[in-house]
Formats: sequence, C-alpha cells, structure tokens
Amino acid sequence: MRFPRVSWSLLLPLALPFAAVAAEPAVPAAPIEELRFSAADLDRTVSPRQDFVKFAAGGWLATAKIPDDQFRWTSFNALERANWAKIHLVLEAAAADTAAPPNSPTRMAGAFYATALDTAAIEAAGLTPLADLLAEIAAIDSPEALAREVGRLRRIGVGVLGAPGVRPDAKASDRNAFYLMQSGLGLPNRDYYLEESFAEKRTAYLAHVRKMLELLGDDPAAAQAGAAAVVEIETALARASKRPVELRDPVSNYNRRTLAELEREAPGFAWRAWATGLGVPALDSLVLNHPPYAAAVAEEVARRPLAQWRTYLRWHLVRAYAPYLPAAFEEESFRFNDTVLRGTPQPEPRWQRAARAVDGEIGDTLGQLYVARYFPPEAKARMGEMIGHIKAAFRARLERLEWMTPETRAKALEKFAAFRAKIGYPDKWKNYAGLVVARDSFAANVRRAREWDTDDELAKLGQPVDPDEWGMTPPTVNAYFSSTRNEIVFPAGILQPPFFDMAADDAVNFGAIACVIGHEITHGFDDQGRKFDGRGNLADWWTEADAAAFKERSELLVAQYGGYEALPGKFVNGRLSLGENIADLGGVSVAYEALQRSLAGRPRPEPVDGFTPEQRFFLAWAQLWGRTLYRPAALERQLVVGPHAPGNFRALGPLVNLPEFFAAWGIGEGDPLWRAPAQRARIW
Repeated sequence: MRFPRVSWSLLLPLALPFAAVAAEPAVPAAPIEELRFSAADLDRTVSPRQDFVKFAAGGWLATAKIPDDQFRWTSFNALERANWAKIHLVLEAAAADTAAPPNSPTRMAGAFYATALDTAAIEAAGLTPLADLLAEIAAIDSPEALAREVGRLRRIGVGVLGAPGVRPDAKASDRNAFYLMQSGLGLPNRDYYLEESFAEKRTAYLAHVRKMLELLGDDPAAAQAGAAAVVEIETALARASKRPVELRDPVSNYNRRTLAELEREAPGFAWRAWATGLGVPALDSLVLNHPPYAAAVAEEVARRPLAQWRTYLRWHLVRAYAPYLPAAFEEESFRFNDTVLRGTPQPEPRWQRAARAVDGEIGDTLGQLYVARYFPPEAKARMGEMIGHIKAAFRARLERLEWMTPETRAKALEKFAAFRAKIGYPDKWKNYAGLVVARDSFAANVRRAREWDTDDELAKLGQPVDPDEWGMTPPTVNAYFSSTRNEIVFPAGILQPPFFDMAADDAVNFGAIACVIGHEITHGFDDQGRKFDGRGNLADWWTEADAAAFKERSELLVAQYGGYEALPGKFVNGRLSLGENIADLGGVSVAYEALQRSLAGRPRPEPVDGFTPEQRFFLAWAQLWGRTLYRPAALERQLVVGPHAPGNFRALGPLVNLPEFFAAWGIGEGDPLWRAPAQRARIW
C-alpha cells in the first residue's frame, strides 16, 4: 500500500521516436564511476589523534563539491549515483524492447519509464489524468462525502488526514493489522508550523500553496484565501501531532480501537464512509499511533466549512502528483520542496527521476532486471559469510555482557537465535497481476500502480504475515531491521563499493559493510527494538534492574551527540538520533571483534598503505561516513526531522567510545580525541 512508504512511471507513443523524446543521451556518456575506500582521500597533514575524521576523509573533503541536483553529497549519495547509472542502462534496454512478452518485467518497466520521459504527452494531457478526482472533490456536499473522498484519495497515495496501512500487528506479529498514523501536513513536520525559527519557511509555503492553486485554475484572490485555509488546517493538525522523538516509542504508538470506539472518541468525522472510500468497508478495528490526532481531525472537519476542505483536498492531490504533471507543476514542486526546504539548485536529470518512479511504483519489475545484470552469486555468498562472522561475535557479546542479569540475558539470546537475514533480493518476486502499465500517460501509470498497491496491501488485512515479503526493492541503496519480523534486510543496491567491495581487503569490508550489518542487528536491541521479543511482539522481557542499566548507558550517548554543534547554535538531537547512535556503536564494536576473530589463527597481514588491519578498519568506517557535505537548509532539516546524526558525527561518534580505537592510534589522555572511560558508552 502506498500509504506508509516511499515512491514515481513508461512507454512512448509509437508516433514519437524514443530518442527524440529523451533530452539526455540514451546511455551514460562516460564509464560508471564508483567511489571506493582510498588512501588518496586521507589528509596526512592532520594528526589522527587530533581530528580523525579529517585525517580519514580530509583529502576528499578538500576537493568534493555537492552536485547541483543534490542537497547533500556523501559516500551514500555517490553510490546511489553510480547505481542510478546502472539502472539507467537497464531501463533504456527495457524501453527499447517492445517485443518483450506482455506483462513481463521488461515490458512493464520499459513502458512505465517511457511515459515518464514523454514530456510532450505529459504536457498534452495536462490535468486530464486527475480530472475525475478534481470533479469528485468539487462535488463534495456533505461530511460523509468528504470522508469518503479522503479515503478515495488515500487509495492513490494522496497524504490527507492520516496515513493508513497494513503491516504486522506489533502485539500479534504473525497477523497483519490495520494501522492509522498521523499525517496530512505539507511541511516536513510539526516544528515547521510551530517553531519561530521556521517562520520564513512558513511564509514561503503559503506562497507555494497559492501558486499551485493558481495552476489549478483559481484566480489570485481565491488562491490566496485557499492557501490561508490550507495552512490553518495543517497548523491545527500539527499542534495535535506527536513530536519526532515521541514517534520513536513503539509502546505509546500502539493504541488499538474498534471502529465504534473511534467514532465515540472522535465524532465529527464519518469514519465508516472513510473506510468505504479507502476500500475496507468491513473494517472492525485499527491501531492508532496517536488518538488525539484522530480527535483533532474530527474536530477540524466538524467546525470548518466544506469549501475549505475541498481546497485542502485539491491542494494535496496536486501536491502528490505534481512530479508527474506538466512542467509548470513539476517545477513549482521542485522549487519549494527541494530548493526552499533543502537548498538544491536544480533537479536530477529527467531519466533519473523517471527511474526513481519505476523503482518506487513497480520496484520488483525493475528489481528482476537489475539483479540479473548486476548482482553476482559470489556477492551474495561473501555477504552471507560476513553476516556469519557478525552473528558469532554478537552472540558472544550477549553471552558475556557484564551488566545484564542471567534472566534477561537468556531472553536476549532467545531473541537473537530467532532473527534472520535477507540478502540481495526476495525469494518470491511480487506478481503484478491485474496492473495495467501502458504507454498512455505518466500520471495515469502512477495512479494505477498506487491503487493496485493499495488493493494488494488491503488484501493482507487479517491474514498471516508473509515471511518472505520485503520492504525495500532490490536496487535500493539502503538496509533495514524490522522489529515485528525480527530480521535484517540488505538489498543488492547497497552491496557495492564503498559499502561492500569484492576487491578490498577484509579490514576495509569489516570497517564498512560488516559495521552496517552489526548496525542493523543492533537495532533489534536499541531503545526501540529492545521492546520487542524474538517473535516480533511488543513485550517487556527485561528485569527492572536491566532496563535501568540500559537507560543509564544510553543516556551517555544522548549527552554525547547532543553536544555536537552541526550549525551555529543548532545541535544534533541526541534523543531523536539515539536508536541510530546505539546501532552505530554496537555495529562498529561488534564488527571490530568479528575482524579479530577472522584474523585469529592466521598469519598476521602485512600493513597496507602503511596501516595495520585495525587501523584500516577504523579508517574505512570514518571515511565511509566522514565523506559528508550538506547544504545548510538540508542540514537544518536533517537535525529536525531525521533520526540519523549527520555523517561527520557518525564517523567519529562511536569510535571515541571504544578503547580499541584509542589503542589502534595511540590516543592517550591529553590528546584532543581522548574521552575519559567514565564518559564512554558501552552497551552491546
């Protein structure tokens, strides 16, 4: 279902030659460049005992520039760019293969991609792909009709008045439940509406909404009044929304209600009409992440005139589909969401935006083509070996933790024994039976894909959880841990340099991908993950003493990261980023032990580039994350919204808690990087 997760569509009308429509070359003009761990990226003029991140990545930082189509530039982004170039080749070939069998991955991915590039057809279509929805909104004449339309719009991925979705029940994880999360804002989160520091952004947002309404056909006065109403509605919803830190608590986010109970607690909104419009007329119960938000929705709907809600729905419809509409809509969307909010000067090439759409909407079609071309069996095998090393080291850590009592340790080991890993791509590919992907319209393809995705997910409601299902597409440059499934997932996209390099020595791979493996495993035992048991259910398996010991150790990380100043007067939120910081600390610590285990009983490797394996391990980690540049607006947004600390702080943060790091580089008391033992966090 498109509701709670991330996403963008091809084939050209036969009358228009493919090459004539695409503004960029059909294939990349130069060989695909991969960023790897490199001694050339060091700055040897800096002492590693004084500024380890600059020592590890200063050479890169001195010359690197953020590309004009990016809001930040990191190792992560460099890998993404190389990966998109590979995907470009896959999709160009798919689009050209018009003889591929109907409904095959090649035919579907190629058609989606081609319509995304066909700007002439997009301009000619105008708002036609959304005309029926705009007419439905204009015809809303009752609260019931409003609620039904809110549900109808959610079916096609329009974010209004709550984000519904179907996923494993956090208290019965073998079954799928219906969730309803707070949503419906056009700015990144509640702080942008309520904090004085974002006043200029709010003014710019009001102008942006007004411009979009004018593009929809409103006269200037009506657009101004409509924009003001939209901002008023969203500000009221923001006040009723949880703060980002509060959203991290899985216990307080689990509030089961029957539909009848929701109707009593939040009268004023026609919840049954909403469920019918969404496609779940028989919905009997749901899990709310924040009941006061639902009550606020009902209160606002009851007290505001329908005309304001019609404007609100029109705004969110065009906001959600602007990237797939004529240039005037797409450009205004980019201007505000990317330039104003993140400082990005120009958009990515159109082929790349098109590729993102294919991956986001029908990712398993692209995934099959991508894996066949770019993910060799050797990579999956070596990754499996690496995970085996990390599992052995993590299990040993659990067995000897000095601060945990035997009772809790037994439960931790039980949970660890139940976790599993997925590598590369799913064992079963998604079957898009019934989805129509045609060369008619980009926005129509997006809309059909999102509605298909909604139906596909709603069909899982109340059904057993499919253990083979993935939450990311294979080409994705990322990885994740699922608390309710107790599993780590590594798509093929991230298993490339600089994260995973088949040509690199073990020390470098342990300092990069092994740390990321350890990071994802540790998420099962961070401040959120520790609240789930081995079956993926919310359950308190900790003794009171162990929970207190965990909190005491975690507070050291809250204080440490809260002291990092990212912008003048703006600091990392140590509590918002706590889960990721715990995972980084655990990941690096466990990966280092796994490296030592792998070296045991073998001849000592010779230094490479003048560095021991231990030094190269820490250099690999620091270079991986230390190669980080942000635009100021994007960095400010990251501090408020993102659960991760900026990369330059991730590069150093876990290291200064490890005695092994100080020993490897001869860092002692009095050196700038020295951190007293009493200040060091050691959890897992």
